[in-house]
Amino acid sequence: MVQDMTVGNPLRLIFKFSIPLLLGNLLQNIYHISDIMIVGRLIDTQALAAVGSSAPIYFVFLLITLGFTGGLTIVTAQQFGAHNPAGVRRSVTHSIIASSILSLLFTFGMLWGLRPLLQIMNVPAAIFEQAYIFMYYLTCGMTMLVGYNLLSGFIRALGDSKTPLYFLLFSTLLNIFLNFCFIYYGKMGIIGSALGTIIAISLSVVFCIIYIGKKYPILRLQKNDWKFNADFMMQHLRVAVPMSLQFSIIAFGIMIIQSICNSFGAETIAAFTAALRIEQLSTQPLLALGLSIATYTAQNYGAGKFARIRRAVFQCALISFGFSIIITLLVRFVGENMIDMFLKEKNMTIIEIAQNYLNISTMFYFFLGMIFIYRNALQGMGRSDIPLLASIVELGMRAFAAIYLAKSMGYLGICYASPIAWVGGAVVVFTGYHLTIHGLRQKISEDGFYKKFAKQVFLQEGTPAE
Repeated sequence: MVQDMTVGNPLRLIFKFSIPLLLGNLLQNIYHISDIMIVGRLIDTQALAAVGSSAPIYFVFLLITLGFTGGLTIVTAQQFGAHNPAGVRRSVTHSIIASSILSLLFTFGMLWGLRPLLQIMNVPAAIFEQAYIFMYYLTCGMTMLVGYNLLSGFIRALGDSKTPLYFLLFSTLLNIFLNFCFIYYGKMGIIGSALGTIIAISLSVVFCIIYIGKKYPILRLQKNDWKFNADFMMQHLRVAVPMSLQFSIIAFGIMIIQSICNSFGAETIAAFTAALRIEQLSTQPLLALGLSIATYTAQNYGAGKFARIRRAVFQCALISFGFSIIITLLVRFVGENMIDMFLKEKNMTIIEIAQNYLNISTMFYFFLGMIFIYRNALQGMGRSDIPLLASIVELGMRAFAAIYLAKSMGYLGICYASPIAWVGGAVVVFTGYHLTIHGLRQKISEDGFYKKFAKQVFLQEGTPAE
């Protein structure tokens, strides 16, 4: 259902939008966690370590494409907020072109450079071939993953966060079913996990295209919508490229941590893999709130309603603070039981290593929540430069902590890497957001500013307001 977020109570709109997002993000994490759990419990710890040691390479691609498609669909949301249906359709076509080129380049590049990347990641020789096979098959299905993220982004840009949830639910259940069948009955080992993921996401893309064609008239493309406009494409790339760079920098930092962690052996790799999955799952309420702010901000920015943006961001920051406290307490109480679910046999060494990471990282969830809120608000307003700067700061602090603290503190040094980076990133986006809002308040007071602003930014040549 299409939702105009430029009218109505901001907090009510954001919560209504964020609940399906939260459920969807939880499902997406269950999607990935199920792979890890099935591999760990049905195969062995070596297979679990193989998946975990190579996972950052997969997440590098995933985060870059998420940033890129997210940036493209922010422009779609801005066009929708400006009540420009022709602009929405042309945003869709230009986004499809850009995403198709990116996914093909990345797929061939990853297939060509996969072995060197695994070597750079310090993947142990004992699990190297399993890690390579797993990543090879996943890479072959990357185009489908990009397609799903882009289609979901188009739907969310229109204020509908429920429909992507339904498709994700279907994909998650199918993925779990296929992985179990391929590994348990088909005896396909780690290949079965990768194939199950690829098939599930591919079917979701097909069904999503069919559904969009039937249910969303505003997204029914016409021949004229495919007319290429270089200026309009640049408007998309000015948001999408910095966002993808920002996500790639964050992912590169994760690769640094994982490469150092890989030098500690299979048990530490398995523990770190389990801890990261638990962290990703537990912080989903913070992420969902941030993603909701992105769409809300983009639509209201397109409509020129900056006061609504300020009000919503402030309220969501307070809510995020409360969520971070609750999540911290929950993870500390049930973390050990969650770690044990990833293991075929109870291993207290792995559980203790994983719990050490969670005990440290949970103390800094407040800063991670602030990053989600202010980063997405800035991106919704088309300001990708400040989040990009924040990600560079995060990379520097994460790399410093991972490299130097690991030398003096061992594994515990790695545990402090991400929390330290969150503090640095939160300071940058918090400051950047308030400077941006202050600048908008000054500009909006100037006579005739918004009319000129809307004409220049939203009503591009070939996209007349309707």
